[in-house]
Amino acid sequence: MKWFISRFVVNVILLVCLLFELFFPSQAFSAGVQEKGLNSSLIMGGDVSMLQEVEERGAEFFENGVQKDALEIMSNGGMDLVRLRLWVDPYDSEGNDYGGGTNDLEETIALARRAKTEGMGFMLNFHYSDFWADPGKQNKPKAWEELSYEVLVQTVYDYTKNTMIQLEGEGLIPDMVQIGNEITSGMLWNHGRVGDGYGDFTQLAELLMAGINGIHDGIRNSENVEIVLHLDHGGDNQLYRWWFDEITEQGVEFDIIGLSYYPFWHGAMGELKYNLNDISRRYDKDVMVVETSYGFTLEDGDGLGNSFYTEEEAIGGYGASVQGQMNFLRDLKAIVAEVPEQRGRGVIWWEPAWLPVEGANWGSEAGATYNNDTGLLSNPWDNQTLFDFDGNVLETLSVFGEGMRENLVYNPSFEMDDWTNEPSGWGVWSANSNDYHAIFTERPGVVGDYKLTHWKDTAYTVSTYQVLTGLEDGLYSFSAWILNSGGQDSVYMYAKNYGGSELQIDLPVSPEIWTKVSIENIEVINGQCEIGVISYANEGTWMNFDGVSFIRND
Repeated sequence: MKWFISRFVVNVILLVCLLFELFFPSQAFSAGVQEKGLNSSLIMGGDVSMLQEVEERGAEFFENGVQKDALEIMSNGGMDLVRLRLWVDPYDSEGNDYGGGTNDLEETIALARRAKTEGMGFMLNFHYSDFWADPGKQNKPKAWEELSYEVLVQTVYDYTKNTMIQLEGEGLIPDMVQIGNEITSGMLWNHGRVGDGYGDFTQLAELLMAGINGIHDGIRNSENVEIVLHLDHGGDNQLYRWWFDEITEQGVEFDIIGLSYYPFWHGAMGELKYNLNDISRRYDKDVMVVETSYGFTLEDGDGLGNSFYTEEEAIGGYGASVQGQMNFLRDLKAIVAEVPEQRGRGVIWWEPAWLPVEGANWGSEAGATYNNDTGLLSNPWDNQTLFDFDGNVLETLSVFGEGMRENLVYNPSFEMDDWTNEPSGWGVWSANSNDYHAIFTERPGVVGDYKLTHWKDTAYTVSTYQVLTGLEDGLYSFSAWILNSGGQDSVYMYAKNYGGSELQIDLPVSPEIWTKVSIENIEVINGQCEIGVISYANEGTWMNFDGVSFIRND
């Protein structure tokens, strides 16, 4: 139901009521109105490349106390795709494996077949290396080290094509194929190197196209296989613009921009959100978080050190607990689902089953020798899995199968009106009738094109709010993405008139990085709730507000 009160009547009423409350509702909206464009069918996957080695070394997995196949458990929980890395020759000259999953083609085929049996999709991740490839190391396979550039390009094509031929012969055509792994600094160094003094993308582009052509020439119906190009530092928009500007200028054709996003290494969630929205539009491509994780504890399963500890917990912003892990994943899912035009494709958890069993390490003795890295002889990931140290599945897995919870806010991203002082679905209030123009929508937003702004070059007091009616009784959360200059006397979000005392949360000062602010555990007992944001502001100070949500939690 909508009802309107003219500004004249509002001002008259305010003269009477100002001493009793700061503001009151002028519009009410029934629960159930959602913003269009939300992707409610995300791919939710896991990179399980370590799984077979972990099992061979004694790991067992349990669901409700019953031992089961790990992939069966993950599929039951809602995981619908596996990502599998592929190394060319992960063995030394004496046949000793490098560990870390020893992901040669035989191992990859075995895992892919198991995943397909569970009804899961399959993303193949070519590293074009004998062992780990990432922005800090993109080493050529041993057999390719002395090849000329021209021969290397042909070898990449032949290797990729032959791999795809073998996979098709096994009935295991991937749904998606990654050409390279975290190739921010290029691949197959130094021929395909970029950045850090290497400014020419020509050879990297030709190597990428050799791999892509090998896919298309290796299988029938290759148009059904989506090509992924993958960088790290998912929150770094400048990095992605630099890299993809160059690679698209070179004419490389691909389908999906893949990102690694670990919040303790790769920027704030707001930076990721901004980057996903920007690059999907800038390059007209789908986007997908192909690597992520978060700790469910600060304990160390193998006692040899972990990548996630107190510093990472503090930077990441979520508690090192199962609930914290669940909250992180829900927020990440929402960010990907909200990418405009349904361009957000999904999320892949990195190594959800890497249990701390003896010997199932980042690498073996042979791998440590090959990489000259003794740190390989441990499992630094055991507290970021989706199973506890004994193999019991964590509640976090249930988030994979959750549908996107309904956002009950009308016009949550302020996209309905272009520029306006009175956004559709929202009430506005000012302590002084001359200050109404301090409330307006403008570009750019962090969710869509527009955002709400409070700003004026003189001091002002204003609020923007919405009343939701027809709510079922229960627990709700109210959240929004904000930028805030600071310097106001007070600026906060609130929830009230839900049957309990008014709840408020001050907005943090964050003038450059979009930050998510939430009021949790709003217990509605009377079928309604008013939500809003209010600024008691000094001259020139401002606040941006976007991506508002009001979601039932129970």
